[in-house]
Amino acid sequence: MQLTVWTYEGPPHVGAMRIATAMEGVHYVLHAPQGDTYADLLFTMIERRAKRPPVTYTTFQARDLGKDTAELFQQAARDAFARFQPQAMLVGASCTAELIQDDPAGLAEAMRLPCPVIALELPSYQRKENWGAAETFYQLVRRMCSASNSAPVGEGMKKANILGPTALGFRHRDDVIEIRRLLETLGIGINVVAPLGATPADLARLPEADFNICLYPEIADTACRWLEKTFGQKAVRTVPIGHAATRDFIAEVAALAGVDPAPALDTSNLPWWSRSVDSTYLTGKRVFIFGDATHAIAAARVAQDELGFEIVGLGCYNREFARDLRDAAKLYGVEPLITDDYLAVEDAIQALQPELVLGTQMERHIAKRLRIPCAVISAPVHVQDFPARYSPQMGFEGANVLFDSWVHPLVMGLEEHLLTMFRDDFEFSDAAGASHLGAGAAPFLPELARGGGPRPQGGVEGLAENEPPPPSLGDGPPPRAGFGEELGKWSPEAERELLKIPFFVRGKARRNTEKFAADRHLATITLDTLYDAKAHHAR
Repeated sequence: MQLTVWTYEGPPHVGAMRIATAMEGVHYVLHAPQGDTYADLLFTMIERRAKRPPVTYTTFQARDLGKDTAELFQQAARDAFARFQPQAMLVGASCTAELIQDDPAGLAEAMRLPCPVIALELPSYQRKENWGAAETFYQLVRRMCSASNSAPVGEGMKKANILGPTALGFRHRDDVIEIRRLLETLGIGINVVAPLGATPADLARLPEADFNICLYPEIADTACRWLEKTFGQKAVRTVPIGHAATRDFIAEVAALAGVDPAPALDTSNLPWWSRSVDSTYLTGKRVFIFGDATHAIAAARVAQDELGFEIVGLGCYNREFARDLRDAAKLYGVEPLITDDYLAVEDAIQALQPELVLGTQMERHIAKRLRIPCAVISAPVHVQDFPARYSPQMGFEGANVLFDSWVHPLVMGLEEHLLTMFRDDFEFSDAAGASHLGAGAAPFLPELARGGGPRPQGGVEGLAENEPPPPSLGDGPPPRAGFGEELGKWSPEAERELLKIPFFVRGKARRNTEKFAADRHLATITLDTLYDAKAHHAR
């Protein structure tokens, strides 16, 4: 186990909370100590839900460990049923409560509550949030679907299940609206959307559909495979993120339903925008992509095939889909990054110096510190990524949203020209802070741009408190570093000259120059060193 400040996924019982909170008529009784009761924070503050999540905790304390914690759990379950009258109840333990081995499954079965009780065995120290959500959804589907039901055969309107959207998912609410519109245009009925908005009774009707749409594989893949094996229901597995993928999705759905895809083959504005004059400033932009595998793989296809970006890095944090991510990385000729360590992701971004980062809220934090444009494409996300407006990622309208949200962080065309023209103006110079942050904004500092400088410790962002600027060593040949001296300090003249290099290649120029100086054991990088390095790397 690794201690960390940030994490891409919570423990598996958080995944179970996401399923319970997404559904209606389900209640989750969680055997957990007082410190694990943070569901309200996740769903009411982050996702801005108007009601509390349907979770009851036993909230035992240290003094309770010498007593009967099993009775505490049973009493909490009885009280929850009496108060909420759920159609189905989930029971399980948090990562901390798992250690005391009270067996919530056996305790709940012994109570014989008058509703289906699904006991969740979620190994907190081997698995994580998305797996917990997938396993919870699968167990609910398996329990509620009657083996006597079967997929319908015959004439009439074809029907589909839309599976995978959950609470705390990235734009799931809006994606479902967009997919509904596409299916209705094709004349395909919607049998059940689950887990988002579904009841246990709705899950029992899943076999009535002709096929399933696996909208988010990290949540619905296990359930879709079981439904196909048990009821013979085929699954649509194309994820409709981007213009081309949406057309592929429509073709796959139409083939399964036996309908004409033409009515739904609408077009977004993305292809036109990609061919417009603005594309001059998109083509060849170096982009680093990281997130859950579903969104990362889809984003890579859109970035390269539809916007003309160059993929320089591709990664995901959910290891269950590592094979899919590796296959995608091969298509773009990059090394796959499969990790849940945000520091490894930060190191990769610093090394690659992309011109755009597409990632989670963590990559947004990293990119802001490194002053690299960033757009969020995947959970985990912050409250600002749950907009009040309609903002899907999927379908043709989703393609429009992608174009807007990915292009807006970039400096383009006339903007780039004006920034260069007014570089020495008191309002636009690198020594001035961001204008939209007010007069007290921290200035841009070379140490921060390099990414290797000291972390903020008070005072100006990017410099340690009372840290002096690098000394000016005057003219003449640069001295060689002696034993114990720090290599690669920049002279003020070299720093000023570096700022004349366009921002989108400045990071690479800095790295190349520092490597050149380090190979020659130069203590200080002067103006001559900068030009010598440029000539060396140009050969």
